[in-house]
Amino acid sequence: MRRIVIALLITTLALSLTACGAGFNASTRQVSQVTDGVEGAIKTAGNNMKLAGVLIVETPGGAGVLVGTVVNSQMDEDALLGVRINGVVANVTGTNTLAQNAPVRFEGESANAKAVVPVLNAKAGSHVQVTMFFAHAGEITLLAIVRDQRDTYAGITA
Repeated sequence: MRRIVIALLITTLALSLTACGAGFNASTRQVSQVTDGVEGAIKTAGNNMKLAGVLIVETPGGAGVLVGTVVNSQMDEDALLGVRINGVVANVTGTNTLAQNAPVRFEGESANAKAVVPVLNAKAGSHVQVTMFFAHAGEITLLAIVRDQRDTYAGITA
């Protein structure tokens, strides 16, 4: 009898301590993305490139503007060679050198780069492919949402 009670006690503790007893509505299952932007990383062959908050803003003239941050966490410097948004090569201006932990920011108060496609061919609410090409890290393609030019993104222009 004592063994049965101990076994039940151990089973009960194991279920409650591992959160298996919380069911399908556990708070850890309710995690959601905080921003509209997507994240990505290249962590192969000695590379550690991170992309955060990547999205596209559609301007009234039909252009697309890249929003997001790129950070190189490796000691070796890398370079952003180009950006393609929805199949169209973007005009990239500003900083393209990626020194260790020195972010390249597209748009915002601390922006140091800009990437624009003259014709986006997508409307707000849809998703488009964004590909970034790096000298050493290679390339990465993300599926980013297209936002309209209002609220947080009202000041973004082509």
